[in-house]
Amino acid sequence: MSKLKTFFFILLVIILAGSFFISCKNYDRNNSFSHVSNSSVSKGEELAKKYCQSCHSLPDPSWLDAKTWDEGVLPVMGPLLGISRHNYKRYFSAKGDPYLDSSYYPSKPLLQPEEWQHIIDYYTATSPDSLPGQDRKEPIEKVFSVFKVERPVLSYESPAVSFIEMNPTDSLHPLLISDVISKNIYSFNRELQVSDSVKTDWAAVDVIFDQGKIVVCDIGMLNPNNGKFGRAGLVNFVNGKMKPDSVILFKDLQRPVHLAAADLNNDHKTDYVVCEFGNHTGKLSWMENTGGNQFTKNILRPNPGAITSYVNDYNHDGAQDIWVLFGQAEEGIFLYTNKGKGSFEEKQVLRFPSVYGSSSFELVDFNKDGFDDIVYTCGDNADYSIILKPYHGVYIFLNDGKNNFTQKYFYPINGCYKAIARDFDNDGDFDIATIAFFADYEKQPEEGFVYLEQKKDFKFTPYTLPECKAGRWLTMNAGDIDGDGMIDLVLGNFSIRPSAMPSLTDWTKGPVFLLLKNQTGKLQAKK
Repeated sequence: MSKLKTFFFILLVIILAGSFFISCKNYDRNNSFSHVSNSSVSKGEELAKKYCQSCHSLPDPSWLDAKTWDEGVLPVMGPLLGISRHNYKRYFSAKGDPYLDSSYYPSKPLLQPEEWQHIIDYYTATSPDSLPGQDRKEPIEKVFSVFKVERPVLSYESPAVSFIEMNPTDSLHPLLISDVISKNIYSFNRELQVSDSVKTDWAAVDVIFDQGKIVVCDIGMLNPNNGKFGRAGLVNFVNGKMKPDSVILFKDLQRPVHLAAADLNNDHKTDYVVCEFGNHTGKLSWMENTGGNQFTKNILRPNPGAITSYVNDYNHDGAQDIWVLFGQAEEGIFLYTNKGKGSFEEKQVLRFPSVYGSSSFELVDFNKDGFDDIVYTCGDNADYSIILKPYHGVYIFLNDGKNNFTQKYFYPINGCYKAIARDFDNDGDFDIATIAFFADYEKQPEEGFVYLEQKKDFKFTPYTLPECKAGRWLTMNAGDIDGDGMIDLVLGNFSIRPSAMPSLTDWTKGPVFLLLKNQTGKLQAKK
């Protein structure tokens, strides 16, 4: 071979080799799945982009460990693409649900079994063996003096507190709680004595005080399901006593978890925003009051996962707008701008990964620029990925004035379930109180309640209270229960729900709730 031909031959080999290596993406590989070929992983990545974004943002393999992808999440996702059985180590029944339309699952696979295997290979071979621990730079201090802990007079085995509502203007009934298992609603006076109670057939998870009565949100069936057993009813206060009303405002709801009352169409009647969390199916709706306790249902978003809503006129045009958090599949915060005549324009202002387990949010003007910012928590860990996650915790997103939000702060808390931002210590800035229903109870039980005291701009010092280890807190609310001008907290114990996360505490013998009475006024008076 001539030197010229040899040169071109070598050049061709280099070009072809270079093209081959360029076309092969380098993946961070999991050693446990070293048998999986790069070709299958590469094909799986492309197929995931095509199929896994149809319901939510594209999941990154690093968000979960390989075992959770393999045995928890992917066997549940398969049926949504028509793949019901695929040599799974664990099999999740996808069909036979009487509350799902027959068309919910595809009648035939949307992709071939080998293509689905490529997707499995991509997620298992490029995900870690385990997730990293939380990067908590500020340890949780054990003692602080803002709150004093008080227990109610009421005590019983296995409390399951499903809501806490505070009405400080009512000295006889400033505090209302419900036990979702016993289906009792209790009211307490300022000394934490039971001032009244009523037995209902409702699994009450939310209430709204409304001029001598309360509107009760009945979830129907507590455990995940797709049935339409939920409703909204009334409890009246007659001579200071609670009495259930036979009137049902609306029914046939899919696991409703939150109500918000507002005049949404400016007809001087109270309408309601209903978060039907559901399970595989659900929706966000507003109930138009047509008079005489009759309502017309208007669907804003026909998707499951609506958790909570806030109603305000953010653009000051005289019409009430709606902010909603969704925590299922397409997780995120949505803004519904009221365009008048019962119509709304949807905008997703924040989008979160589908594995985050979004759990709560609040609108708070943190930097006092005249625009509502967002305090957000994620930590719902009751689905198919029950592992500790480093991204669980409380976040602050700042508003640029045009409802574009940028993350300003994050504090990691395993299983964080709710955050309330108030100026608890009366120093002119916002602090944050948090609860974690899925805390790391074995190693870090102090996560169950964390108080983040803002020392200066977005610099927080975390504290807890030893007494707060006595319960597993599902609910929390804030208000001035004793009328001293200071904001108190109440934590509700939901003790009986099973969890894969161990604990040394028997919550079933814990308090029904705890009152964290604000001591700031007394401390300031001593100074």
